[in-house]
Amino acid sequence: MTPANDQLKLLPALYPVASRYDGFILDLWGVVHDGLKPYAKTVETLRALKDARRIVWMLSNAPRRAHVVAGKLTEMGIGPELYDGIMTSGEATWMALKGQYLKEWGKRCYHLGPADKDGSLYEGLDIEIVKKPSEADFVLNSGVEDFDDTAEMYQPVLDDCLKSNLPMLCANPDRIVHVGEKLVLCPGTFADTYAAAGGAVTYFGKPHRGVYSLCLQGMGVNNVLCIGDGMQTDIEGANGAGLDSILITSGIHRDAFPVGEGGVPALNGIGEFLKSYPYKPTYLMSALRWE
Repeated sequence: MTPANDQLKLLPALYPVASRYDGFILDLWGVVHDGLKPYAKTVETLRALKDARRIVWMLSNAPRRAHVVAGKLTEMGIGPELYDGIMTSGEATWMALKGQYLKEWGKRCYHLGPADKDGSLYEGLDIEIVKKPSEADFVLNSGVEDFDDTAEMYQPVLDDCLKSNLPMLCANPDRIVHVGEKLVLCPGTFADTYAAAGGAVTYFGKPHRGVYSLCLQGMGVNNVLCIGDGMQTDIEGANGAGLDSILITSGIHRDAFPVGEGGVPALNGIGEFLKSYPYKPTYLMSALRWE
């Protein structure tokens, strides 16, 4: 049961509560790595969880297949021996395209996003990528072409999709993410704009329950703690799945959480910040660390 605001537990590290849970679902960007490299304590924390015989799954809103994300983690020095499984919003999107949407909507797809990075979303599928929204049966939204792009640059394309009455599949509900120190737009920003204008949007990934169900099926345990840095994705998703959660305060919401003595999030400002949300984390921790 998630505690009230004044009962929130501030954790200096994961070790004090790790024995209470059989499994852990970890967000990637903002928790495990910054998009470029792992955080300082990531690898030793994952090793400690494995030594403690805990089940660890990564759950990312990356708009790419799980095997692609696993390859990127390995390049960063986070090998498959450090975790037990990966689920991504891209993997859930691919599964849905294969199992349902191509049959319902047709196979002509306008891809809003970088095909070179996100082409795994439709690998092996009977799909036709078209150049214009007017030629498409639906739009697949995986985000910006370049990290420096602005939302305004994509409005004409969204308008064209609306004119063609295209249903949208959003392969990543995140609105923003930090890549290093750069703040980058994510597909959720475009999907929210599209829905507000009357477009039909189907989202895959956190906070939607389906990806948590897929993780729990793979993990084989129910007493699970979720760790993430996004209130609208990680914490809302954990609450909806009935799971405890840790909000990492140095991620997306870093400006709202000054760090106090010993690396523990400072109390000032936390109450006001959390009042903005109808769901709450079980714990707060400044960064992923074992002890």
